[in-house]
Amino acid sequence: MPKKVVIISYYWPPAGGPGVQRWLKFVKYLRDFDIEPILYIPKNPNYPIIDESFSDEIPTDITILRKSIFEPYSLATVFSKKKTKKISKGIIDKEKQTFIEKLLLYIRGNFFIPDARKYWIKPSVKFLKKYLQEESIDTIITTGPPHSLHMIGLSLRKELDIKWLADFRDPWTTIGYHSELKLTQKSQQKHKQLEAEVLQTADTIITTSFTTKDEFSTITTQPIEVITNGFDVEQYEHKPLSEKFTISHIGSLLSERNPEILWGVLAELIQEDTNFANDFQLQFAGVVSDQIKRMIRKVGLDNYTEYFGYVSHQKALELQRTSRVLLLIEIDAEKTKGIIAGKIFEYMVAERPIIGLGPDGADISKIIKETNTGTYFLYTEKEQLKTQIIAYYNLYKKQELKTAPIGLQKYSRKELTKRLASLLHNLT
Repeated sequence: MPKKVVIISYYWPPAGGPGVQRWLKFVKYLRDFDIEPILYIPKNPNYPIIDESFSDEIPTDITILRKSIFEPYSLATVFSKKKTKKISKGIIDKEKQTFIEKLLLYIRGNFFIPDARKYWIKPSVKFLKKYLQEESIDTIITTGPPHSLHMIGLSLRKELDIKWLADFRDPWTTIGYHSELKLTQKSQQKHKQLEAEVLQTADTIITTSFTTKDEFSTITTQPIEVITNGFDVEQYEHKPLSEKFTISHIGSLLSERNPEILWGVLAELIQEDTNFANDFQLQFAGVVSDQIKRMIRKVGLDNYTEYFGYVSHQKALELQRTSRVLLLIEIDAEKTKGIIAGKIFEYMVAERPIIGLGPDGADISKIIKETNTGTYFLYTEKEQLKTQIIAYYNLYKKQELKTAPIGLQKYSRKELTKRLASLLHNLT
């Protein structure tokens, strides 16, 4: 008989973006490994991005439990609907913050700990406690952010004789935007205390990166496993490569993910080589911060740039496979070494060369190198970056620009689900 497991998640179709894909894909394959997933999700969530295409992947007969949620973001729209929505996506413009933005960030950081979904904790614990007892289910999974969901797991673990697996798609107190929330010292300590309590109480912890595992290992002695995000076998209508030398970034681009050396190199190449200028196209699919748009305008790339805004997952796959080069940009900071954007795995199977930029020793640099899927640069390596772009451009002109990936199978969604199922079966 399959082992029943309740998965507590905020993001679920029709939510769009990377947050929904991890557990949607796990659920898609868990039954192949003798696990029966049961979803617990909010009935009326305030998703900043919607993508109806993900709904097609939900197993038709899966049990989905829903409970209403109160989200303060709906009240904050009284101040500014646009700014509230941007903050809920994690888009924080540091250069030109209005008083309203500063106020919203202060309130978000200090009044809603661990986050703005905190009011879902108590009703969820009450509902799930009853359900788990009635259905004789002894295993739960929480996935965050939002980290309020780990607080649901913490309460259930304390009140019931159950096993709890806590999945961290991103870090907690070291996540990129955490330092921008204008936290008081008391609030910072509260976050650290809750983080430690979750990490020390969960039976098993899953992280998506090796650096986050190392970071958590200094806080807890509980078992920590790394199960990265991955790629799935997607239905895709083959389309030819772009005629232009397209360099594309797929996904949100926050203010601090702003490699000025890259924009500067591209501007220099346009000025130095007429052929490059005629062939070049810079593309962005996803939310791009105003700060980055200003920088691109400042260096003279505006006429060579196309902003698609948020696109469906299918459109994102198309852009990945038809672009000539794909950009993977991370904030140049120690705290982001462990961030492995989910799109890297789709990039790899698209077989288009990746240009990665980020901090020294980043997990993404190791993955790009071991899979032979592109090149990685520090924010200080301007000349090396310029040389590589010229090399890629020359291969493009010869119709020889492609990659030869190696060792990708371990990052397939089904293989990753197999590892997850093994953890769940071994929880004792």
